[in-house]
Amino acid sequence: MDRRTLLATLASSAALAAAPFARAQSNYPDQLVKWIVPYPAGGGTDVIARTLAESMRVTLGQPIVIDNRPGAATNIGADLVAKSRPDGYTIMSADNAVLAFNEHLFGRLPFNPQKDFTYIGAIGKFPLALVVHPDFPAKDFKAFVAYVKANPGKVNYASPGNGSPHHLAMEMFKNRTGTFITHIPYRGAAPAMSDVMGGQVPCMFLDLASGLQIMQSGKVRVLAIGSATRSKLLPNVPTLTEVGVRDSEVFAFQGLLGPAGLPANVVAKLNGDLNKSFGTAAVQKRFADIGMDAIPGTPEQFFEMARAEAERWGLVIKATGVKLD
Repeated sequence: MDRRTLLATLASSAALAAAPFARAQSNYPDQLVKWIVPYPAGGGTDVIARTLAESMRVTLGQPIVIDNRPGAATNIGADLVAKSRPDGYTIMSADNAVLAFNEHLFGRLPFNPQKDFTYIGAIGKFPLALVVHPDFPAKDFKAFVAYVKANPGKVNYASPGNGSPHHLAMEMFKNRTGTFITHIPYRGAAPAMSDVMGGQVPCMFLDLASGLQIMQSGKVRVLAIGSATRSKLLPNVPTLTEVGVRDSEVFAFQGLLGPAGLPANVVAKLNGDLNKSFGTAAVQKRFADIGMDAIPGTPEQFFEMARAEAERWGLVIKATGVKLD
């Protein structure tokens, strides 16, 4: 998308904010803010939202309540926000699914990711890693690919759900390596990684936000990581590029959205407080603990990043043939 189109889209979104809203929100916020998380409690997205909400409530001066609305590959939570009153009291954590995947995975969505939201600011990104149960016969990446090729359709993989970054990461891996692994979707990262640790399902792509502790403890074996360079938290784990998988950077990224038409002063307040939160000790520690890189910036930069990822993953989804409807 060129800059002229981007600015026109953002201007159109801003124009939806009616004057009464702008007047009413001159003292924003003056009541509780509801933060929608389109995943179950306990996963990486939920943990990050709660950490940021605790920091931002101080600068906002109002309570922030997390409201988990999982289901339909994040479409339930996203649709709720898209149809919410544009007053700044309903916001949401949005990840790859809402921002980049679902427009390609579904023939029809109840919302338009470009037009039905106000982009407030990017939060951060963290890589996904390929992990297996410690007793899995393959002990390294090369052996894993060889084993799966020798046993087509006999190996299953877990994910937090259809359309999640973890699901699409494995589908891309299968496409790049010519392997066949059967998908077992769960309702959230916690039950998925629990079954991988228990040996009920042998492998998955797992994000560092949810799984770094079990990776470092040896409860799962990490075969490769989908970052551009090796992680400082897992220095002995090779990247997918190092082990020969082309165009293989796979990461989950998140940002903060509201419904289309949020008044400019509300967006500025939320964006400013979000960026300030990245400098607090609690948020910095949490992000460091889970290997997440903060992405401070403007709403326009967040929008550009999201659209670039949508274009990149659109090509991957077309190549893999994954559809969710």
